[in-house]
Amino acid sequence: MNTLRPGDAMLTDWREAAARFEREIAKAVVGQERAIRLVTLAIFARGHVMLEGDVGVGKTTLLRAVARALGGAYERVEGTVDMMPTDLIYHTYLGEDGRPRVEPGPVLRQSQDLSVFFFNEINRARPQVHALLLRLMAERSVAAFNREYRFPHLQVFADRNRVEREETFELPAAARDRFLMEIGMEAPRDAEARRALVFDPRFHDTDRLTETVEPGVLDHGRIGAIASAIQHAIRAEPAIETYVVGLWEALVRPAAAGLRLAGIDMERLVQGGASPRGVAFLVRAARVRAWLEGRDWLVPEDIRAVFPEVMAHRVFLEPVYEMRRAEIVPELIRAVFETVPAP
Repeated sequence: MNTLRPGDAMLTDWREAAARFEREIAKAVVGQERAIRLVTLAIFARGHVMLEGDVGVGKTTLLRAVARALGGAYERVEGTVDMMPTDLIYHTYLGEDGRPRVEPGPVLRQSQDLSVFFFNEINRARPQVHALLLRLMAERSVAAFNREYRFPHLQVFADRNRVEREETFELPAAARDRFLMEIGMEAPRDAEARRALVFDPRFHDTDRLTETVEPGVLDHGRIGAIASAIQHAIRAEPAIETYVVGLWEALVRPAAAGLRLAGIDMERLVQGGASPRGVAFLVRAARVRAWLEGRDWLVPEDIRAVFPEVMAHRVFLEPVYEMRRAEIVPELIRAVFETVPAP
């Protein structure tokens, strides 16, 4: 069987559908073009996403719009300190006849058609809940009622409460590494977009706003096959392979690569992380970007365009530097780009 290339009719049609998908999302989410593009990349790279941002910047609106345009079933849960793993699978109640009843929970409710699963404020849930979510993300399956349920089209989106620290449980490194990307969302900086969000009444009704998005722009049942075709269609020349390995080495061994950051002991900065799985995710996302740009080969900009969102949360700093993570890691990535020569 011949390998599909971006110029082939099927992948061309899907690229046009992806562009239409982004335009539909933009109807509901203003001033978030980068976030929309990154979510699109994650969908076609078949990766899960952590959303970062303050309350009220549109994370839920973005995901509701994505779910509507993507098609398939959408479920949302709220993380709470008393949540148990079983709450995701089933819930029990007393029927009118006083007898106990068991009904499927949010994970099983729509079974194999589940497409987008949004876990709001994931760090309010306990580690036991995180463990179940990890399996769901890694294997797209879960065991319940003496059988195995599979979710071939599932993508998990989550966000964290960054403001409050009481009764929260930060995700361990292994859990964060399961997310393809951590995407930051901030209030738009464009003055016109800010004015529209504040004064245009259509942005105040999330339900009606989401209804403006055309449903089912993408066929969620076929995305897995298309994602595989994209990965096989985009080639990486030896020079690009060398560049990616160079970026990886500089990120995890900054002192050996000659990186310098003011006031930081580079020998002690990075504790670990940035595993081969993470770098493989980086290449997957970069290949999707190349495809969206209409190329069948990778260029350095494809790598750099997704590097912060894919790799930053995979770098584990020494505890003395962890509290300054939001400041240090972007500086580290900038230094990596400046130090490793692009082909």
